[in-house]
Amino acid sequence: MFTSSSRQSARPSRWLRIGIPAVLVLVWFIVGSMGGPYFGKVDEVSTNDQSSYLPQSADATQVSERLMDFLGEDSIPAVLVVDGQGELTETQIDDIQTVVDDLAAVQGVEDGVSPPVISDDGEAAQVFIPIDSSADIQEVIDELRATVADELPAGLEGWVTGPAGFTADLVEGFLGIDGLLLAVALIAVFVILVIVYRSPLLPVLVLLTSMFALTVALLTVWWLAYAGVFVLNGQVQGILFILVIGAATDYALLYVARFREALADGLGRWDAALRAWKGAFEPIAASGGTVIAGLLCLLLSDLATNRALGPIASVGILFSMLSALTFLPALLALFGRVAFWPFIPKTAAAPLPEDFTQPVKGFWPRQARLIARHSRPVWIISTLVLLVATVGVTQLKADGVASSDLVLGYSQARDGQEVLAEHFPAGSGSPVYVIVPESELAAAVTTLDDSSGIESVAVVSADSVTGQAAVTVEDGEPVFAAVGPPGTAAPTPTVSEGDVLVVATLTDTADSPEAEQTVRDLRVAFADDLGEGVALVGGVTATDVDTNDTSIRDRTVIIPVVLVVILLILMLLLRAVLAPVLLILSVIVSFGAALGVSALVFNSVFQFPGADPAVPLYGFVFLVALGVDYNIFLMSRVREESLVHGTRRGILRGLVATGGVITSAGLVLAATFAALGVIPILFLAQLAFIVAFGVLLDTFVVRSLLVPALSYDIGRAIWWPSKLWRRDERAAPDGRTLEE
Repeated sequence: MFTSSSRQSARPSRWLRIGIPAVLVLVWFIVGSMGGPYFGKVDEVSTNDQSSYLPQSADATQVSERLMDFLGEDSIPAVLVVDGQGELTETQIDDIQTVVDDLAAVQGVEDGVSPPVISDDGEAAQVFIPIDSSADIQEVIDELRATVADELPAGLEGWVTGPAGFTADLVEGFLGIDGLLLAVALIAVFVILVIVYRSPLLPVLVLLTSMFALTVALLTVWWLAYAGVFVLNGQVQGILFILVIGAATDYALLYVARFREALADGLGRWDAALRAWKGAFEPIAASGGTVIAGLLCLLLSDLATNRALGPIASVGILFSMLSALTFLPALLALFGRVAFWPFIPKTAAAPLPEDFTQPVKGFWPRQARLIARHSRPVWIISTLVLLVATVGVTQLKADGVASSDLVLGYSQARDGQEVLAEHFPAGSGSPVYVIVPESELAAAVTTLDDSSGIESVAVVSADSVTGQAAVTVEDGEPVFAAVGPPGTAAPTPTVSEGDVLVVATLTDTADSPEAEQTVRDLRVAFADDLGEGVALVGGVTATDVDTNDTSIRDRTVIIPVVLVVILLILMLLLRAVLAPVLLILSVIVSFGAALGVSALVFNSVFQFPGADPAVPLYGFVFLVALGVDYNIFLMSRVREESLVHGTRRGILRGLVATGGVITSAGLVLAATFAALGVIPILFLAQLAFIVAFGVLLDTFVVRSLLVPALSYDIGRAIWWPSKLWRRDERAAPDGRTLEE
């Protein structure tokens, strides 16, 4: 045995007790300061080109990769539409041409800007403007729009729309991520922490923990994206910011709760920091490991943006854990009790009452009393309420939304598209591209002409004035219409590797359900008429179709895998089978309820047009992983208490011990995810509501009522088949039999 003198000699010296925390804090400050400058630079390594997210096998991807072979340049089309509020005069047409000449001189605009094309009703003109895909799309579109606004004379109004216009509006929607989103999230967390701890210093220490975790994670992610390890976009960046702030704060709160308990028991700051670390390490490691495992299941996705979110968010969670287990303990070891000023913990918390038949003081002891006396009605009623809310899932419209609906609020591209559809074929500017063998051109044109969703058909031609030649079929052979002044020679199609590129203008708006159905029908018709895989259909609409289909496939495959992985982790952590199964079932019901209520709110309150198929997938991954977090915090403490006091008493003691910290953590995480709502992007707004509401549901219903009540009702059998299941039958330390 160790003597008191040997234990004293084993204790670090005063200099080490100060030096070790100081070195840890210094290291984090140095590395964190290196990551700070990378805020605002993520756009240098990110892309918002949707086709780059698709698998290589998708038709839209194959067409996108070959467009340069026919068009000679890698460009994104923008469309200028000008409305004259009546029939355009010759003078107005000349004024439009003057503006077009100036637009062609804008840096980033490729050669080949079309002359004004007048609508059949004579009241509008459209101009096709190719933009270099390597240029800063938003800057180019902003300059084009500024030029149009400044130079169009009175009586004419113009909009810059098309794929490039929608991309610019989408990029602009993400501009608030580095500033507004971060500020709102940090302010929300700070306010909650001040209310919870009533201390001006402790919230600052917790926020420093979150911010340093974020800066180091951002530094790592930036260089991984720069090296081409994964695809990064504004959507993933926003989720990374929120996830790191929320998770790091949650882990920090768990450590702070343990540290406060140790101080209240009379320990010094070094000993309190060590005891808190030992008590918080397992639940934080298990919680973070569970979230990382769930996120890495996204690697099974066929969409590059989903695959990227897995490792990117995992990096964020990893540094959140490291920060909460190294940086924060070092800070608290240096500050000690001062961190809690002016409400410094001096006495231990009141013990849990043994007799729950009498009134008790405090919210969580009263909650424990309710569960002890009415466990079965509590879990049955809670489950029924959640199941009723789950019915709303049938109203969720998560089969994709139009590109024009992705940006909430004002969008010039969306307004311009509406004007374009009033005067031109609605699909102008966003055609369907079909790559087909030259020998099958006539058959392909016939198939396109037979489609009611196609307005006109042309073929790419290098010797055509416009770069395209109208094509028809006569006696089974393609006939190309001359373009240009009288006497212009008939153009010939551009051939690459034996293939030609057919350009088909859609009758309906390119991002409409009708246009998507046209693309689906065309693929079926080409397979029937030409054979499987002979004709490749691409373009903006085809990209939307392939993205939605792939996203639905991902949702179907990944969700079951996430459940199995988390279930296995819980079994290892709790060393049982029944308890993990019950926890997973509770989280599934909670997710269903959150999604059901969200569907009703989206449809009836916000009146959203629908949802991306990835919204339920992201919501599931975050809610299941993070929802299990709180169950891990609770049940790991319950298991710890059960080893000493028995299962039922351990459940009540664990609930009281973790009630405050888990509720605070839930409020913080809900507030941080709700902050995503300040970014005017439909996907992020919907994800913000689903996760924020779901976290609150987990915090106040599942973890506070359902799980402890159900566990208490079942008793020691929840630990089956672990040793704890049998160990509960022994006598309590005071000689009484544990009430099972």
